[in-house]
Amino acid sequence: MIKSPSSHGMARRLAAQAAVEEAAHPVATPAAGGAAQGQSQASLQVLIESRAIWCAIGGAVIGLGVGFFAFTGSRPPLAGEDSIQVFGSIVGGVTAALAFLLGFSLNTRLANIWLGERPRIRQVMDTVALLVVHASIAVMVSLGLFRVFQQAFIGLTVDHIAGSVLLAIVGGISGYFSFNSGARINAFTLSTLLAMFMVSGVLVSMIFAENPFWWHVMFSELGTGAAGLTSFWTFNTTLVVSGTIITTLTAFITRDLEVWSEYITTTRAAKLEQRQSGQRRSDGHLPWWARLRAAWSRHVSRPRIGMIRAVMIGMGISLAGVGLVPISLQHDVHVLFTAAFGLSFLVLLAGIPYLLPGFPRTFYLISYISAAAVIFAVALWEPIGYYNLTSLELIGAAVLFSWMVVFIRNIAALVAQLRGPQL
Repeated sequence: MIKSPSSHGMARRLAAQAAVEEAAHPVATPAAGGAAQGQSQASLQVLIESRAIWCAIGGAVIGLGVGFFAFTGSRPPLAGEDSIQVFGSIVGGVTAALAFLLGFSLNTRLANIWLGERPRIRQVMDTVALLVVHASIAVMVSLGLFRVFQQAFIGLTVDHIAGSVLLAIVGGISGYFSFNSGARINAFTLSTLLAMFMVSGVLVSMIFAENPFWWHVMFSELGTGAAGLTSFWTFNTTLVVSGTIITTLTAFITRDLEVWSEYITTTRAAKLEQRQSGQRRSDGHLPWWARLRAAWSRHVSRPRIGMIRAVMIGMGISLAGVGLVPISLQHDVHVLFTAAFGLSFLVLLAGIPYLLPGFPRTFYLISYISAAAVIFAVALWEPIGYYNLTSLELIGAAVLFSWMVVFIRNIAALVAQLRGPQL
């Protein structure tokens, strides 16, 4: 995993060059500039792949070493006490965390300079939260897969060589994918990570819940002491980290929205000025009705990125609050955070045409459909009483992540359209 100074310097130069070219051509890129930018980005991607392979090799070496140290003289099972499952989760979590830090610090922060320009506390919070997400996903995938394989091959044990090789595979895969994730992180990959982390965290909480009938109440029951210590910590930690990730995702989303907003605001201002040129009086001034219409047009057509940022950060803080204040600790405060999260999401859905004028009309339609689905789902819970609160929470989570994916893909498409084709 150790590289020569020239390779390290090359990474910095390529990343910095790509970032400078991106900043110089944020929307419309001339042919020569687009070719140079595309070449720099392509070279940077090749270097990222090269370093990801080195991380995979390093992770495999770590797994191999742990396996020979832990399994010599024994035949470990795939799952259970002192098994490949246990040591695989440790190796996967450690290698994923280290590889993510390398990818995120050496590549992404150089290519996305704006990440390093935020307050230091936000940088630390985002890095720690993303590190926990990558390590946790590796741990939970390892725990789940070896548990499934042990059920498929009941009674199977392996020697120390095979066990070490299996740990090497876990370490190599974790290192490779975590480095790539950290180096290429963007709004879409971050939303995917958030969904994977929340689903896997909640599933682990469900599996280890000591009360098998927790679902008769609601998901928050997993975050109480009655569900058991493992379920309690897993569920609440998942919510707190996910809330932090939502605030990080907000930074990526609003940055892309600002690129689109600047372009569309400038374009509409030029069209408005062109229309007003034929309405001016002989003294060069506009009549009062033309000024009023222009002011109204500017107000209605201006994207409100700050309000988007405030609502999404409110969602993140509310979700983190749900985890920080379990329902068994303070019922009213927990319910307040939960209601704030739901209301913030509904405001975002219903207010999209006002917050982001100029977005595709089909996206307005899907937002209204999502809002109607959430309201209808609430009505099926209360007052109709068709299902319990657990079902409502499942439906709400499905609507949230589905809408978020569509939202991010629309933003990416609009920004790509503005920047034009790049080589």
